[in-house]
Amino acid sequence: MDIGTNWIRLVVCEQKNGDSVPQVLALVKRQSKGLRRGYVINLEETTQSIREALDDAERIVRSRIRKVIVGVGGLSLGSKTAEGGVVASRPDSEITESDLGRAVEASEAALTDMANKQILHRIPLSFKLDGEKVLGRPEGLRGSKLEVKTLFITGGTQHLRDMVRAAEEAGLIVEDLVASPFAASLAVMTKVQKMAGCVLVNIGSQTTSIAVFEEGLPLSIQVFAIGSTDITNDIALGFKIPIEEAEKVKKGEGEPVGTKKKLDEIIEARLSDIFEFIEMHLKKIKRSGLLPAGLIITGGGASIANIEELAKDYFRLPAKTAQTAIATNSKSQIRDSAWSVSFGLCLFGVVEQEGNSFGARVTLKNTQKKILAWLKEFMP
Repeated sequence: MDIGTNWIRLVVCEQKNGDSVPQVLALVKRQSKGLRRGYVINLEETTQSIREALDDAERIVRSRIRKVIVGVGGLSLGSKTAEGGVVASRPDSEITESDLGRAVEASEAALTDMANKQILHRIPLSFKLDGEKVLGRPEGLRGSKLEVKTLFITGGTQHLRDMVRAAEEAGLIVEDLVASPFAASLAVMTKVQKMAGCVLVNIGSQTTSIAVFEEGLPLSIQVFAIGSTDITNDIALGFKIPIEEAEKVKKGEGEPVGTKKKLDEIIEARLSDIFEFIEMHLKKIKRSGLLPAGLIITGGGASIANIEELAKDYFRLPAKTAQTAIATNSKSQIRDSAWSVSFGLCLFGVVEQEGNSFGARVTLKNTQKKILAWLKEFMP
């Protein structure tokens, strides 16, 4: 379930023996209420929206739906890296999976500025053994000191608590919380793209989130307080037309209004604002111009006319929208990349069962369940 600011998208899937990807049983899209820029601001309205989406899905599959994996987005989502090290625990100095876990815990202890934040995912990025970089995972190697650099994906405590509470008051059991950019990456990105280096750009209605990948692993995620609704509003103001009509014009579906040149200028100006935020972040993590696989654009904003060409010109990198990838990954049942997060959450459920979450099995195992247990201690 992807609880967005404008829409709640719920995908129900079934994994059968022999299937490489889950079969989609139901796609439900309901207008969401009670949220702003990804935050729950009215719990009762959000709960009602979730309940309506749930009722629709249950009618389609003719079965009660009890458990759900929820995608976490919003402005509180972010990432930090930290390093830590431990001494090998075995007398023969062989590195074990337990040592990996302890090293990640040591890196977590080095985190700062974590007030009102909770860790969603812990993803080891690189290892050193006795000061030498390890290619791959270090289990089975021998050495005295193991060091790890870990990426921590965090979310605001209040935000996570409100998401869980809204879903559970709608009658669901929240089985997992997953960072939305990573869920989307499972649906629309290939291993080749992640290995080469790329950035997933998810343009939502009121926020834009990015996830940067390199050598198959996420390096960073970030959320910006700007989205496709800002473009719609600019078109409505520029041409003095209703919001509904402006939305169609933005996607190239409505009747032409004014001059095409003026429309292009309005869209390009606001997209440039979005691209500028992304470029600033890429410079901050020293990846500007250094991602060979370029940009993969998804979310509702991916339907903006000419967005691929505009992104290519701005970043001087390859850029493509993700419709083709998600259609292939879902056996052509989903063609709109706005479903990338919700379908990716289904894929995450399968990956989690196989114990291979984001290539970080030892650190993601049971992480979400621990968070949920902690959050529920503070619920009325």
